[in-house]
Amino acid sequence: MQLSLGSYHITPIQLKDGWNICNFAVANEDRLKTYFPKTLEQNLTPDLSNNFVAKKVKQFKAKDEFLFTLKENESHKLVGLVYIKEIDWTKKQGEFAYAIDYSIEGKGLITEAVKKLSDYAFEVLGLKTLQIISHKSNMSSVKVAKKNNFTWIKTLQNEFTPPGGKPQNMELYELYKEIE
Repeated sequence: MQLSLGSYHITPIQLKDGWNICNFAVANEDRLKTYFPKTLEQNLTPDLSNNFVAKKVKQFKAKDEFLFTLKENESHKLVGLVYIKEIDWTKKQGEFAYAIDYSIEGKGLITEAVKKLSDYAFEVLGLKTLQIISHKSNMSSVKVAKKNNFTWIKTLQNEFTPPGGKPQNMELYELYKEIE
């Protein structure tokens, strides 16, 4: 499966992505350390990244979690990650998490990726509810939710504790599959 995003494309995580994810994580360490600390710590060296990728490929095949890579078409440089995680097959619900390379932030790539992957989640995976959980200060993430017609539901009290930080309230947004 490959979804086109103009000069970029989305594909499921592949075993060959270890080096690319390591490079992405190291280059974007400051961006990942607060809200993606586990992804960061598992990708600080090529060996760690290869282990991470092997685990994520297994999770994808088992339908436990879905990790997608965003890459430039020409160079195949990895410029972003999009997770569909916290899958609840009983409720048919999943949560998006995403990170973009500092060099292309603000170009709408994550917004487009979430749009395409929302369709994928509804049509292929059969999910009925998608969530985005973001801190209110993360205006880029809030914009992604709003531009994709996610609805603000509520503030989740003390939902997330960054490494070495205090618990933070997070904002819950949801998108529902349209019933025809």
